[in-house]
Amino acid sequence: MTSTHLARHVIENKPIFVLDVRNEDDFASWKIEGQQVEIFNTPYFDLLDGVENILSQIPDDKPVIVVCAKEGSSIFVAEQLLEAGLNNVSYLVGGMKSWSEHLEPVKVGDLQNGGKIFQFVRMGKGCLSYMIVSENEALIVDAARTLSAYEEFAFRNDITIKYLVDTHLHADHISGGRELALKVNGFYWLPPKDAEEVTFDYHPLEEGNEITIGGTTVKVAPIYSPGHTIGSTTLLVDDKYLLTGDILFVESIGRPDLAGKADDWVGDLRNTLYSTYRELDEELVVLPAHFASVSELNEDGTVWARLADLFKRNAGLNVATEAAFRNLVSTNLPPQPNAYQDIRLVNMGVLSPAEDEKREMEMGPNRCAVHG
Repeated sequence: MTSTHLARHVIENKPIFVLDVRNEDDFASWKIEGQQVEIFNTPYFDLLDGVENILSQIPDDKPVIVVCAKEGSSIFVAEQLLEAGLNNVSYLVGGMKSWSEHLEPVKVGDLQNGGKIFQFVRMGKGCLSYMIVSENEALIVDAARTLSAYEEFAFRNDITIKYLVDTHLHADHISGGRELALKVNGFYWLPPKDAEEVTFDYHPLEEGNEITIGGTTVKVAPIYSPGHTIGSTTLLVDDKYLLTGDILFVESIGRPDLAGKADDWVGDLRNTLYSTYRELDEELVVLPAHFASVSELNEDGTVWARLADLFKRNAGLNVATEAAFRNLVSTNLPPQPNAYQDIRLVNMGVLSPAEDEKREMEMGPNRCAVHG
């Protein structure tokens, strides 16, 4: 089974049983999740002599998919299960490596004058990126490192990718924005306060300027919104969609500590969430750059919520005092993302690791939220 097929299973809430044969520590850190996903972990090395001891754990009334890190071990185990008499058994092609990199495009909604906005859901990493389209021109926001999904989608739909934007300097995943801009001869935008140490040229994404896409003039207006990073910038698209980067998520808020300046940035984060965002239209559709759990996915696989609803139910937006807020964002932090310091250096252009090294840096869940 490919990651594409598995993603559709998760999005469409189809029952599936996952037999994860990675070691216990890797499984505990990061796993395939879904509302109809049943999952069982037993290390591959415990199955070298046969699968008889786990057959009672495996259902016969739903598809079974065996998962490992890169594929090889899962093929071996899946073959044993088939030999033991189970029928509906497959393995995940490319393993968790493939699951980590897969992007699933879903339409979020329509824009004025015929434009559209698409969300690219990175199921295995919890990352979200966006393609804003107007009259066959596109702007991509917070692009993932793996570019083929955007290129193939653009080719199929006769779209010219013109602009690439990062809402901030990412620390949990390697941005594909600058690379894709070079490939398509486009324009790469980055907040200048996050770009003081970058080694490349870019267009400054600053409050007060606008990016116009297509002849129908879909405008993207940056709103300076520091807190996750000092340069974090929210995008207001078509006066309807609010792309919040890693500042605000559906069930949580962004963490301020990934550049080692949490004490300095807590006040910025609170000001963004409790002042800047409070002045915006509450009917805006919030489109974040991440999700922490599949519970944040809507029925169609999209991740979004009205700003008004988040003001009511998101705990991070309802902390009474600044002291309590500071305590929240200091004591509810998950472990920092895998290799986050090196990822920041790659996104600055300081490091240029090989492709396999980049993949290893990104393995595991995103951890950009204060709490999940």
